[in-house]
Amino acid sequence: MDRAMKSTAAGAALLIGAATACGPSAGQEDGASSSDGTASYSERLGQGLAMAETLCATCHAIGATGDSPHAEAIPFRQFSWNYPIDDLAEPFAEGIMVGHPDMPEWQFEPNDIDALLTYIESIQEPRDA
Repeated sequence: MDRAMKSTAAGAALLIGAATACGPSAGQEDGASSSDGTASYSERLGQGLAMAETLCATCHAIGATGDSPHAEAIPFRQFSWNYPIDDLAEPFAEGIMVGHPDMPEWQFEPNDIDALLTYIESIQEPRDA
């Protein structure tokens, strides 16, 4: 991994760590803290967006509109056109080694996977859009 990639990954880890420091449970939409350290849907959504902005936006369109900066990188909002979003959990955990030719290999922790998938799922567009 080159120096720029390590710096980006380190920055993302700090950002993600700071975002996950509090811990409402998955069922608590109001952001109240829970004893089990899990995040609410809105926190997971924000964490996932932060990860996408930090790690993915250089190549992928990560929002509801726009073209991907890298021509071969599928926009996030169209991932479900090729596979169920939940199917991304295992590759995220084991290390993404597919995608466009320039894609770095990433490995994520379970909470990070949940956050990124929550965000990706939230912006999916129908194939006929």
